[in-house]
Amino acid sequence: MRGERSEVSLVTGNKILFHEEDENNWVTVKNHPREHHRPMSRINKNVVLALLTLTSSAFLLFQLYYYKHYLSARNGPGSSKSKGNRVGFDSTQWRAVKKFIMLTSSQNVPVFLIDPWILESINKNFEQVKNASQGPASECRFFCVPRDFTAFALQYHLWKNEGGWFQIAENMGFQCLKTESQDPRLDGIDSLSGTEIPLHYVCKLATHAIHLVVFHERSGNYLWHGHLRLKGHMDRKFVPFRKLQFGRYPGAFDRPELQRVTVDGLDMLIPKDPGRFLEEVPHSRFIECRYKEARAFLQQYIDDNTVDAMVFRKRAKELLQLAAKTLKELGVPFWLSSGTCLGWYRQCGIIPYSKDVDLGIFIQDYKPDIILAFQEAGLPLKHKFGKVEDSLELSFQGKDDVKLDIFFFYEETDHMWNGGTQARTGKKFKYLFPKFTLCWTEFVDIKVHVPCETVDYIEANYGKTWKVPVRTWDWKSSPPNVQPNGIWPISEWDEVIQLY
Repeated sequence: MRGERSEVSLVTGNKILFHEEDENNWVTVKNHPREHHRPMSRINKNVVLALLTLTSSAFLLFQLYYYKHYLSARNGPGSSKSKGNRVGFDSTQWRAVKKFIMLTSSQNVPVFLIDPWILESINKNFEQVKNASQGPASECRFFCVPRDFTAFALQYHLWKNEGGWFQIAENMGFQCLKTESQDPRLDGIDSLSGTEIPLHYVCKLATHAIHLVVFHERSGNYLWHGHLRLKGHMDRKFVPFRKLQFGRYPGAFDRPELQRVTVDGLDMLIPKDPGRFLEEVPHSRFIECRYKEARAFLQQYIDDNTVDAMVFRKRAKELLQLAAKTLKELGVPFWLSSGTCLGWYRQCGIIPYSKDVDLGIFIQDYKPDIILAFQEAGLPLKHKFGKVEDSLELSFQGKDDVKLDIFFFYEETDHMWNGGTQARTGKKFKYLFPKFTLCWTEFVDIKVHVPCETVDYIEANYGKTWKVPVRTWDWKSSPPNVQPNGIWPISEWDEVIQLY
């Protein structure tokens, strides 16, 4: 304060300089011998030490506050709780994925990410992922969430150097399990059946496992993976196999177009359209043709190899392939029905005396431009029975009198049904089926749907004796699941008659 004298001392050399400020704020400096002020020197050192300690403590508290209230908030609500969610990227999952990618990259193993959980997260934040690929990662959002597995896929036909990969993986610290099985593509060839191919690799690092699903190329330009079956000598407790998202049953997928992205600082390939791939996953179940049973059937009932039969099979195959292409372009799912489904399941082929190709479509998948699309594909409309709200049925004319019949299925509380109509009288029929789901199969070199509950579906249509060929078949009375369904009113039926 003004009018009071203040004094500050500074130790220098062997003297102490005193700064004195008088009432006019003038400062004078006086020299004093050092030895006369030893007690004051000790006091000043203690003060300085205390100030330094206090400053260090304050800075440490500031750092803790900054980390807790700024960094953790920026990295999301779960980042402060899960190890590895900050820039350190040191979670068990992330380290396992990083090491796996290093392994596959060094060995030129063409893998891509198919893990549904991670792909779904990427798909929801696709723009952020693409932007993150342009620079360094700031946080771990996808591979640092505690999980048992991360799933990748391998296109086997692109793998040029399989030998030694398994051993290198184990040298890097992975514990690996490999499952193999017979190649189903060769089951129809006696001399090649029994050849084994790799189906799944499970490689564990610490507590996290990488599930590598081996995709094999199939006719029709699609990819197939097999069922993961553990053999007797394999350790059932190696990983929690029940949690695997692939391998419970064989699966089929359209060949995905791939793109390279950076996820959590790791470069990898993913499907270019993750959403489309994710839509395929729950509906990917695949049923193989039963070649063994088909050979037994054809040994008991001699196959018809006459010229007419061979021409019909050729025309039916072409018609089915054309119909499949047309409906796929429309985005309308379908399945093999009636005699075409029976021929696939019973003898892995087309029944030569059936004289038509039969497909099923759920009525909710009907599109008004179906007729126009088939006509533009070179298949003129031959019959149209019923209406969209009841008993719709379409028939198209193929080459050499081979007909394409499309039956539309309606769902009730405890069953499904499709309709049939007698053109001459307008009498309606209903064919009842137990509820069913759809699986993929391969037939005439294309990937097509069939009812997963195939035997129930066939028995509903053909009875318990479906294994015995029947050449005489009356669609109005022979099926065990047929029942009358009334008659179309004359006014409505006249509209249908005028088509012909």
